[in-house]
Amino acid sequence: MKKYLIAVLEDRIKAEEVYSALEAADLPMGDTAILGRGYKTADEYGLIDPSQEAWKQIKLMAFWLIPFGFGAGFLFDVITGLDTFPWAGQLGNQIIGGILGAGSGALGSFFVGGGVGVAIGGGDATAYRNRLNAGKYLVVVKGSEGLINQATKIMRLYKPESMQGYTAPDDENT
Repeated sequence: MKKYLIAVLEDRIKAEEVYSALEAADLPMGDTAILGRGYKTADEYGLIDPSQEAWKQIKLMAFWLIPFGFGAGFLFDVITGLDTFPWAGQLGNQIIGGILGAGSGALGSFFVGGGVGVAIGGGDATAYRNRLNAGKYLVVVKGSEGLINQATKIMRLYKPESMQGYTAPDDENT
């Protein structure tokens, strides 16, 4: 598991001061970065946009759930023999049942795939992106627990707006 620390700083000068202080303390700088105007963007660094990931998941689930829902709705009408819409006839009722099942599949893919998060927002990545958009800077340090502890002590001296530590699986890019 890789640990990382993200500090939010109000301007470029303060971000550069923190980076220089980390460098002066002989910390390995390979996994240290500044994000903000003139430096890496959130996308370049790999800070994943949760809404983008949620839409990918929704589309993937819809690919399977909508046809499955259609088949299930159609089959349900065949098995039960419901005559909900007498004007549509037997085949029409089965097709309408399939369409309603497909609609249920679409709703399921939205809600289970992360649509609620897209609709109301959420996740730390969104908060960090918003701060970058507001002209703030992020200093990110990635490494062992010992490195993170050293970096935390140094960063606290510069009174960042916020500072948060995270643990990420080894296969993640962020």
